[in-house]
Amino acid sequence: MYLKLNGVELNCAAGERWSDALAKLPEGVEGALGVVVRGSTKSLNDEVEEYAQARTLTYADEEGRRIYERSIQFVFLTAAHRLYPGERVRIRHSFAQGLYIDLPNLRVKEPIVRRLAEEMRAIVDADLPVEKLSVSTEDAQEYFARTGQTDRLRILGYRRFKHFTLYRIDGLEDYFYGEMVPSTGMTDVFELRAYGEGILLQMPDVKNPAKPAKFVDLPHLLHTYTEAAEWHAILNVENAADLNDMVVNRKLREFIRVNEALQERKIERIADQFIASGALLLLIAGPSSSGKTTFSHRLSIALRTQGLRPVKVSLDDYYLDRDSIPREPDGSVDLERIETLDVELLCDHLLRLLRGESVEVPEFDFKSGKRMPHTHTFRVEPAQPIIIEGIHGLNPRLTATVPESLKFRVYISPLTMLNLDDHNRIRTTDARLLRRIVRDNLFRGTKPEDTMAMWASVRRGEENYIFPFQEKADAMFNSALTYELCIMKKYAYPQLLSVTPESPHYTMARRLVKFLNYIQTADVEDEIPVNSILREFIGGCCFYKDED
Repeated sequence: MYLKLNGVELNCAAGERWSDALAKLPEGVEGALGVVVRGSTKSLNDEVEEYAQARTLTYADEEGRRIYERSIQFVFLTAAHRLYPGERVRIRHSFAQGLYIDLPNLRVKEPIVRRLAEEMRAIVDADLPVEKLSVSTEDAQEYFARTGQTDRLRILGYRRFKHFTLYRIDGLEDYFYGEMVPSTGMTDVFELRAYGEGILLQMPDVKNPAKPAKFVDLPHLLHTYTEAAEWHAILNVENAADLNDMVVNRKLREFIRVNEALQERKIERIADQFIASGALLLLIAGPSSSGKTTFSHRLSIALRTQGLRPVKVSLDDYYLDRDSIPREPDGSVDLERIETLDVELLCDHLLRLLRGESVEVPEFDFKSGKRMPHTHTFRVEPAQPIIIEGIHGLNPRLTATVPESLKFRVYISPLTMLNLDDHNRIRTTDARLLRRIVRDNLFRGTKPEDTMAMWASVRRGEENYIFPFQEKADAMFNSALTYELCIMKKYAYPQLLSVTPESPHYTMARRLVKFLNYIQTADVEDEIPVNSILREFIGGCCFYKDED
């Protein structure tokens, strides 16, 4: 049969696998982890398809990195099963370029981590096959019941397909929603360390996959994740099955009220922190779809309840003319660089405002890409807080001349802690992308494919201009709402299903569809407060309504 792999025409026999086709390429492909065929990700162990046009996936590809992550995660689970049979293992969340893992019934210490690392290395060195099994739902339920995996058993009850895929390493079977590498020997780059009360499994470095990513200590971020786990304990929810049960049993309304109350309480605590700090400049930053605008409004209200009258300074007014912005080596313009802002003028204005002086603020016309010829006068009263919200809010360069004692920084991000089950997490980036898809479609008329087309650029901007400064925050706010996925599914799911295999974004769309298949849709939007973070994405937010 004829096919094309990486643009090279190949002749393969029936029954040959993509790994066989890979070996026939004249120059081969170093570090291949899978292939993508008509937008669908395939294992190197899958049989080739006649007339298919495919390309290989490596660690340089987002989908390739996900294949590697699932595979090394399974190696960890196999090692834990060998050393501590019957112990619960929870893959909690991402952390820098790694995974944070919890063994809730074990007190994690260095000797445990060392034993696990040695066992993982032995499994990798043995190059054991990662077998792919297609089983019926009934057989899977019997296996999970027999092995005590109740979280899997419960989530299976919400899956509407009769067959699905299990993977097996050395007799241990598990489910992951995505492809794996063919054998454990392909996951030889990792590092394990004790961190906090859990274990950090470091992935290969994105820029140099031959080595594990360098460990980065992020205590503020770890604390925020720990706080989110405490919220989940208060809410009595651990995984998607818990959420689904509330939807089915009509218990979600009270859950929404408590979830929103927890966020409101956190906002009030941040307001208290700001007041106690003596600062006057409140800087807010976070990645795309974090709910920064709604959060800044709610924080402003919390400050007003304590007698303050905060005002907002818009960074949009300080953009430089587009034709004066330095260009990238390829001639393009990166509009997310801090060099797009007149930082010198902003710093001068902030200092003068904090001294009680008036300033003439420019106005930027986004249609022409230039400043307007006129300005508007702006002044603040003594002790009146100034709020600045934007991508560069935590970057020291933005407010370099303002005394540190006058600044208070807040980092906001929806750090998703609700997972499908103990071993399949829902990524924060995927949850943010869902928010962005829904908002762009509802309020900007943007098709989901257009939003997905921009996502890689958005993510690069976050990696370059937001994440490096998150630990500089004086406070962090997790804007994720545990109930939001069962609301967002109603909006996002039909849009994602409309993306066809011919689209270059089909892989991304299917990835989102796969985990949404496990989430029940809830029709309780009348319960969502008008000042909820979620309203910024589904509509009905009170902060976007004109006064009567």
